[in-house]
Amino acid sequence: MQRRKFGKLDFEVSLLGFGCMRLPTVSNPDPNSDVGNIDEAKAVAMIRYAIDQGVNYVDTAYNYHDGKSEVLVGKALKDGYRDKVNLATKLPVWAVNSEEDCDRLLNEQLKKLQTDHVDMYLLHALGRGSWNNKVLKYNMFKFLDKAKADGRIKYAGFSFHDDLDVFKEIVDAYDWDFCQIQLNYMDDEYQAGVEGLRYASDKGLAVVIMEPLRGGRLVKNIPDDVQAIWDQAPVKRTPAEWAFRWLANYPEVTVILSGMSTFDDVEANIATLSAATPNSLSEEELAIVRRVKDIYNQRIKVHCTDCRYCMPCPQGVAIPHIFSIYNHANVYNLYGEGKQHYSHLIRDNKSADLCVECGNCESKCPQNLSIIAYLKEAHAALSE
Repeated sequence: MQRRKFGKLDFEVSLLGFGCMRLPTVSNPDPNSDVGNIDEAKAVAMIRYAIDQGVNYVDTAYNYHDGKSEVLVGKALKDGYRDKVNLATKLPVWAVNSEEDCDRLLNEQLKKLQTDHVDMYLLHALGRGSWNNKVLKYNMFKFLDKAKADGRIKYAGFSFHDDLDVFKEIVDAYDWDFCQIQLNYMDDEYQAGVEGLRYASDKGLAVVIMEPLRGGRLVKNIPDDVQAIWDQAPVKRTPAEWAFRWLANYPEVTVILSGMSTFDDVEANIATLSAATPNSLSEEELAIVRRVKDIYNQRIKVHCTDCRYCMPCPQGVAIPHIFSIYNHANVYNLYGEGKQHYSHLIRDNKSADLCVECGNCESKCPQNLSIIAYLKEAHAALSE
């Protein structure tokens, strides 16, 4: 497994990081299970296999899998695996309402993870609102300094979802060790983007990448015109390989997180990121990726990554599911199929017309989507 230096710090991490937001699940979970609907045996085996193959960066968060991801990761890292990895998790900034909450939440996470320290600790999903109303208000820099000093965390970072100017402000405000940004070939100028990647790297921060496949949208049900471009490329690669290699081409990228749900994902990603090196794509190959981006930009209606921060909706509206159906129908010109799927949501009282425009979803959306307007648009297109 290829390794890269962790920013200004004197150690290396695997280019592939195991993201634990999309672990395999079971349809009928044991009601007494402490890992919810996660397929515990399969998820533990996948994580341990990846570590055995050289992956040494494992990323989770307080809220992943309805709060059960950290519990699963704690189990996966038993039997000596904890000492083989850099463990990353995130403080749920939105749940902090006092300075004392930071300590309470971190201690809860350590217990769930069955460890006495976290290697990489992030303030989760920062944007302008959470920066001003949570981080600065509750003096989280003091908390990070204290947690570092007492050994509960080794390195402090943040994950980010907002505009570039906010990103730069946050980078410059504290002596961060690393940051985590959304980046893929569709989002090179979105949020922090490539400019933010380089800005943080120039400041000595390691940069961890999330959503390299845009929530799987870049590898599922490839449109014929997109696949034709991949097929015409001089080097034959899967769409996932193209996406990962585009990121790995940047020397400023430290870790690429992949939310792997199957063993096939793990094996394929290990193979790709063991070979992908910086500045290895030719100009012809980069032009091919730009052509694919242009086609997708013309097709996608709602740029939702299915992160599910908008859920649950108080009215029961299946927001990410609706956007998935709408995008699928438009991107692949399958409105008949889309309407059929949407009819099931109408039947189950989960359709977009139940939205009362409370705005709860929009306040939580990391992509800053106009969810209310998109729900109206999707309902009009899919309910006829």
